[in-house]
Amino acid sequence: MDSRPLGVFDSGVGGLTVAREIMRRFPRESIVYFGDTARVPYGTKSAETIRRYSAQIADFLLSKKVKAIVVACNTASALALRALRLKYKLPIIGVIEPACRLAVSGSRRGRIGVIGTEATVRSGAYPSAIKKISSRAAVTAMACPLLVPLAEEGRLSGSITEAILKDYLKGMTGGRLDTLILGCTHYPLLAPAIKKVAGKNIKVVDSARAVVSELGKILSSGGLAASPAGKHPPHRFYVSDSPDRFAKMGKRFLRARFNASVTKVNLKEADSV
Repeated sequence: MDSRPLGVFDSGVGGLTVAREIMRRFPRESIVYFGDTARVPYGTKSAETIRRYSAQIADFLLSKKVKAIVVACNTASALALRALRLKYKLPIIGVIEPACRLAVSGSRRGRIGVIGTEATVRSGAYPSAIKKISSRAAVTAMACPLLVPLAEEGRLSGSITEAILKDYLKGMTGGRLDTLILGCTHYPLLAPAIKKVAGKNIKVVDSARAVVSELGKILSSGGLAASPAGKHPPHRFYVSDSPDRFAKMGKRFLRARFNASVTKVNLKEADSV
């Protein structure tokens, strides 16, 4: 058994959906979360910059003695995951590969859709990962830039949200797909509305759940799981800017599970925090 915490990071608040799923599935695990709110969005940055930011955050999480790191950011998963795995000697999990494996295994006809931010869709990371698993899969990707603001503003249902979703998904419904990947960590908040618009014949793959399923296998096989007899652990939240806004968003994303203060960190001074 291993009582050390799990590290989770994102460019902002979206990764809290992954943290929420970890808390649900593994209630005895402690989380150290870092949201790089001073430098969001990552989608406008170069690959070199994203790799540098990700390494800085990994160094910070390692200073907190984490036993594994979940990169709960699609852009960082696409551009920095390989570099992180080469540099650090602990399990590091991204959000793209687990979601693609789950989608391919559950797809009946190999017709898979991906919705995400403009940066994620532009990177081509999801189609590339899916094709490595199944060369016969047909992948359709759609950028949905309005969904993140809807999620952050709490507009998770209603006529406006459904109208926007219908517009985004109009090229994916009507039998064109059998599986849809939520390729942004904000989107699980909108999953009920997305499922309603997509229809019952499309299986919706929540990347947060896919990641946590893979994390469970790593914790079990590596002897890294916390003791099942332990108390509910404390969680710690750090950001690079705007801790008050993050705390407000944290309550929206995590609800009752968010009961901690948020600490602002200058990554250049992280060793002293």
